[in-house]
Amino acid sequence: MKIQPVILSGGSGTRLWPLSREHFPKQLIPFVEEDSLFQATVRRLSGADGMEVSARPLVVCNEAHRFLIAEQMRSMGVQPEALILEPVGRNTAPALTLAALHLEAAAQDAVMLVMPADHVITDKPAFLAAVGQAAGLAQAGAVVTFGIVPDKPETGYGYIRRGAALAGPAGGHTLAGPAGGHTLAGFVEKPDLATAQKYVDSGEYWWNSGLFALKPSVWLKAIGSLHPQILAACSKAYAEGAPDADFRRVGAAAFATCPADSIDYAVMEKLVGDAGLGVAAQVVPLAAGWSDIGAWDALWQILPKDDAGNATRGEVVLHDAHGNLVLSQGRMVACVGMRDMVVIETPDVIMVAPLNRAQEVKQLVAKVKAGGHTLAESHRKVYRPWGSYDSVDHGERFQVKRIIVNPGASLSLQKHHHRAEHWIVVQGTAEVTRGEEVFLVAENQSTYIPLGTVHRLVNPGKIPLEMIEVQSGTYLGEDDIVRIQDHYGRA
Repeated sequence: MKIQPVILSGGSGTRLWPLSREHFPKQLIPFVEEDSLFQATVRRLSGADGMEVSARPLVVCNEAHRFLIAEQMRSMGVQPEALILEPVGRNTAPALTLAALHLEAAAQDAVMLVMPADHVITDKPAFLAAVGQAAGLAQAGAVVTFGIVPDKPETGYGYIRRGAALAGPAGGHTLAGPAGGHTLAGFVEKPDLATAQKYVDSGEYWWNSGLFALKPSVWLKAIGSLHPQILAACSKAYAEGAPDADFRRVGAAAFATCPADSIDYAVMEKLVGDAGLGVAAQVVPLAAGWSDIGAWDALWQILPKDDAGNATRGEVVLHDAHGNLVLSQGRMVACVGMRDMVVIETPDVIMVAPLNRAQEVKQLVAKVKAGGHTLAESHRKVYRPWGSYDSVDHGERFQVKRIIVNPGASLSLQKHHHRAEHWIVVQGTAEVTRGEEVFLVAENQSTYIPLGTVHRLVNPGKIPLEMIEVQSGTYLGEDDIVRIQDHYGRA
């Protein structure tokens, strides 16, 4: 039995602002360990005994994050089965449909293990055991979801109601008993606290995880019957698409017509009972230290804490503080007499809130956007396919950036209408194109790019190129870039 990992990486993680932002969302951030949440998801099936797991995950991601996703996989030494780009977000059902269409086109019908890119699972052996059970059921033609066995009443999650226990082997695993699979009896929305307590006490309800196991052919049959508009739009978009370097693009206009719907709403809820398709909806329990880190309070729950219940990271000093989450990316954060608060420091934003109001950060971000600030979308440090830049200072008619260019990478051949640039090399060697000239600039050397001059920056070396760029001119926005040639297909 072969398993094909399918990773859905389309979320934005608004409630984890200011670390998570639209252009650098939570799945790309290492909240818990050195790996980002996405990278941890890629590694999640490694070492699975008794299962043939593809070493090449299929990833569906937002087009705007394509280079970030590709770079995180490259740094792990992992080649994707495909990186399918969504030109616009349409929720999880269309994303899974694109993945299934791609595997169908490749004549592959292995069991897809569908995983959101932004979850944490701390007990890997327990996770793999549940995957083995679910894959056996999916191989037999079922659509299987995972129910998280709750350890407390939780009002932030939807719940799954399990039905009758399944008996008999599935992929070599015995499913009889409370640890095995069950029929799927229904879904319920996020409850109030009293209702959540009743669910937990009954033992019949599990948290809805957003994890699934199913075959591509089964998914395409189900989505085609239960939500044919999604299948039609995705089929047209996939057929109109084409490979683009390391990516698989789809037809943007066709995909934009696709209804936005989740896997649960589009298919799973309609399969409960008898949908007349001959496709069983089933659920396998999962008790593996799962969290979707939906907000800051969820992160506080899973991070290590001191004797006073404080979870900290970075340069943090506390006095008479209890039950706080304090994260610093650079500056010292010092707190006195605080209780049950969250403090997040980044180079451009400091956010403070009570932990029990962490869900309201989403409304805070909406106000930031309404005020015209770009800080809801981008960090001060911006990642590009060639490396990154950090705007360390700016004022009237000038801006200073720290630029890092990866080994072998190249910025586009470009020019600016409103600014000139001074480049100082701090580390490495730069190959500079300036008009008709091509020359090298070594450490502690500099060069000048006059306004309107065609130029390019390349790192020909084997170590990162670090530079300081000083811009001067009447307008210093990023949209004052006229790209003449670009290795990464950007306009």
